[in-house]
Amino acid sequence: MMAKMIDGLKRSGQACGLIAAAIAGIFAAEALGQDIGSVNPQPLPPLANPNSPSTPAKELFGRKTDPAHMAVRSIGFYSKGCLAGGTALPVNGDAWQVMRLSRNRNWGHPALVTLLERIARQAQREGVWNGLLVGDMSQPRGGPMRTGHASHQIGLDADIWLTPMPDRTLSRAEREQMSAVDMVRPDKLDVNASFSQRQVELIRIAAQQREVERIFVNAAIKKAMCRMTIGNRSWLAKVRPYYQHNYHFHVRMTCPAGVEGCTPQDPPPSGDGCDQLDWWFSDAVLHPKPNPNWKPRPPLTMAQLPDACRAVLNAK
Repeated sequence: MMAKMIDGLKRSGQACGLIAAAIAGIFAAEALGQDIGSVNPQPLPPLANPNSPSTPAKELFGRKTDPAHMAVRSIGFYSKGCLAGGTALPVNGDAWQVMRLSRNRNWGHPALVTLLERIARQAQREGVWNGLLVGDMSQPRGGPMRTGHASHQIGLDADIWLTPMPDRTLSRAEREQMSAVDMVRPDKLDVNASFSQRQVELIRIAAQQREVERIFVNAAIKKAMCRMTIGNRSWLAKVRPYYQHNYHFHVRMTCPAGVEGCTPQDPPPSGDGCDQLDWWFSDAVLHPKPNPNWKPRPPLTMAQLPDACRAVLNAK
């Protein structure tokens, strides 16, 4: 929904400085992806009024530590929904490791788990990548998160670090404390020396999966990929520039076939998108001026989520 709003404002010719200032606070949360976790996470305290209509849905879903044992469904839209029958990506695989285990966000629709495992193994088999370091997917029951994301609510989104997996099993402390590598120059106009053809090929493998609807990367990364891609460029259409995303890329699946109540995103525009990047590098977008009138949106409540999400939340 936010991406659609941005595209609409760009087409309408409204001042990009106002756009950037208005949403800077929203996307600042993306930086939380590198926040250090805990090797001994403590449970959240009980809510004083969990049944109050004004209680933020993120506080309710953030306290669920196991999935809803119901038929598998991704319910609603990526930024306004929930997940029934979620499956956890194993924290250790033959070609991946899950990071920030204390967040308990390695859950998704079973189709997403299968997709990530396939991407990891294909990249390893082709000699592109030793293995994936997987960041946030969804919470056990999806829904809004207390920190870090507006989307990732229906079990069809996943963050993959742009840092290669070490050739060993990471300790719990390393998974909580190590940071991914920033791939973007300080001036935000291009990538730095850490970004190479290996990252391009990994993103290509992900984008060429038929279930993948979009991949979000920093605009500087998209710019570099346009320059570094030779031959077939059709898959670049799925790779969309977005705020932050300089440490990881965000894989978004389309709604699985036959899943009732899942709302897909509109298809990406035609073409490889490489001629549509100028807006992202304008001074007003890269260096937005503070907007004293900007206020964050109030958090979603249960009344704003699909009705079926209440059953998911309350399921045993």
